[in-house]
Amino acid sequence: MTMRSNNHKKNWNEIKTNDSWAIFKIMGEFVNGFERMSSIGPCVSIFGSARTQPDDEHYKMAVKIAEKITLNGYGVITGGGPGIMEAGNKGAHLAGGTSVGLNIDLPFEQHDNPYIDGDKSLDFDYFFVRKVMFVKYSQGFVVMPGGFGTLDELFEAITLIQTHKIDKFPIILVGTSFWTGLIDWIKTTLLQQNGNISAKDLDLIHIVDNEDQVLDILNSFYDKYNLSPNF
Repeated sequence: MTMRSNNHKKNWNEIKTNDSWAIFKIMGEFVNGFERMSSIGPCVSIFGSARTQPDDEHYKMAVKIAEKITLNGYGVITGGGPGIMEAGNKGAHLAGGTSVGLNIDLPFEQHDNPYIDGDKSLDFDYFFVRKVMFVKYSQGFVVMPGGFGTLDELFEAITLIQTHKIDKFPIILVGTSFWTGLIDWIKTTLLQQNGNISAKDLDLIHIVDNEDQVLDILNSFYDKYNLSPNF
């Protein structure tokens, strides 16, 4: 074995040792998240681009949606940053309701927005821990136009519901012009051409264009199901 390969093996063993100690940091994030989120009450998560500006129509719509659902008994959870996340927290704040921010440090676009309740701002280093908090404590996902991160949250929730790892809840896509192309592709390519999904997998996905439709879907669903954590 060459000196170079010996060094590589040594470095690999050191990495494995550090990975083992990371378990305690991960456990700490889970414990803190569970303890603080378990008492927030029924909430809806609002997702969307961190780059959306306050004068954008999607930002304004997210504020309206958050206000509407807050006035009807739901709190709001967002990723805690700017853009659509800020709009969601702003709407909840303006309506005097619960406003939760699950923050994560990102290189270009994440910073806390000022509309999160002081005792409901949580910080995470791990995306996967943060996503567990979203799916466990949300009674619905409202998904505004966004990028890769927004799509990640959307498909994570669909997959977990599809595989019965979490209880089902409404997934509401806001913006017909933005989402129709994606849903059409899912229906024609994934469902009809390849059979990679079942028709019932799409039952909980709704496309809407205003805050009244969002509230109607949430209320219709919870007329039939109990409000509770999802696992």
